[in-house]
Amino acid sequence: MAGTPTERPIPGQLWKAAALSGMASYLDAGLIVSISVNLAIYRDSYGMGVWMAGAISAIVTVCIAVGSLVGGRLADLFGRRRVYNLDILCYALGACVITLAPDDIVLLAGVLVAGLAAGADLPTSLAVVSDAAPSWARGRLVAFTQVMWMLGITVAVFLGFVLSTTGLTGARIITGQLAVAALVTWLLRARLKLPGEQDRASAAHGAGREAAPHGIALRNVCTRAALLPMAATFVFYVTWGFGANTFGQFGTYLLVTVSDASQSLATGINLAFIPIGVVLTLAFVRVADTPWRDRLFHVAAVVQVLAFTVASLTAGALAGMLLFFVLYQLSNPFAGEANYKVWSQLTLPADTRATTQGLTYALSRAIFAVAAFFTPALAEYSASVLLWSITACMALAAFAGVFIIRVLLPRAPGVTAARPDADVART
Repeated sequence: MAGTPTERPIPGQLWKAAALSGMASYLDAGLIVSISVNLAIYRDSYGMGVWMAGAISAIVTVCIAVGSLVGGRLADLFGRRRVYNLDILCYALGACVITLAPDDIVLLAGVLVAGLAAGADLPTSLAVVSDAAPSWARGRLVAFTQVMWMLGITVAVFLGFVLSTTGLTGARIITGQLAVAALVTWLLRARLKLPGEQDRASAAHGAGREAAPHGIALRNVCTRAALLPMAATFVFYVTWGFGANTFGQFGTYLLVTVSDASQSLATGINLAFIPIGVVLTLAFVRVADTPWRDRLFHVAAVVQVLAFTVASLTAGALAGMLLFFVLYQLSNPFAGEANYKVWSQLTLPADTRATTQGLTYALSRAIFAVAAFFTPALAEYSASVLLWSITACMALAAFAGVFIIRVLLPRAPGVTAARPDADVART
């Protein structure tokens, strides 16, 4: 007799699908963080000014935004597996261009291609794994993609630390590993067979259509069932992501320019605290299909706001930043992007998941891009203004998360079935 959903074993093929889908998050994080780690090196090697440095970071975020918008829609129109297999190949091409770029113009071209492909892969890959997952395992499988996101950060920061004294050569190695990883993922995805996929494909063929949902009309997005969860998850993601994106892209840069740390010390600080985040992200996967997922959010959201408050009160001083990193890594796994991914897959309608999540990704990343363009200049003008702005956004994200938990999740179809112990918890 099968146990509760959290005890029931998930087939290995589904974990493989989650890992390969999670490579979208690995490559997305790797691209953003590698630009962050290498930004000072690119500035010196290519003679960039402060505005050009901001433009590089803004462009990668804009491209991810556009890619999410277009890629999610294309996936629902032409088949999620088709787009799933092709966008990763385009990413590999862009990463190769970045790696071999002789100047800042070619670098921008590579960032353009890789960013568009990374954005397209984010909503598509989540929709693919969510389609394949049974309701009792969807939270864990979707949450596992966040482990891959943390891994992407870890590898980029670790290589940045090890290669911090090698200049442009080290920067090329950091981005080169992303190209290799994308090519390997493309080969493995092409051979991936999901449980029941052949049966669905045969049935779809008999009906004269593809197995994956496609051809979904845009009017399906303009319904209350889609708009309300899309708006709520967007508000959470954009307010939380303002802080996460700033430190993802400019963490090393801010430590060097605001906290007066060396390049080696700055990358070392980032690297030292990452293991905390990795372990706790794995813990989040463990509770992703239980009531503890949302209970822990309330505590973690408060700690996360406290972390940014500490950074703001100390105006980015090195001692304050050290405490910030500790608190942030303790809280982020339980009140961050992993929550957004799981909540989106649970509350958004299945037939428009790729399109709707692509929209929230796109709008959020577009806002991050605008912020990224001004961040270096704002940090130079006043680190306190920058940090307090982020703190306010984190507080708003906490309120948005509580709304999703209290209002949207109880209405979401299949959530109660996926969490049979929820009724027990409420008694």
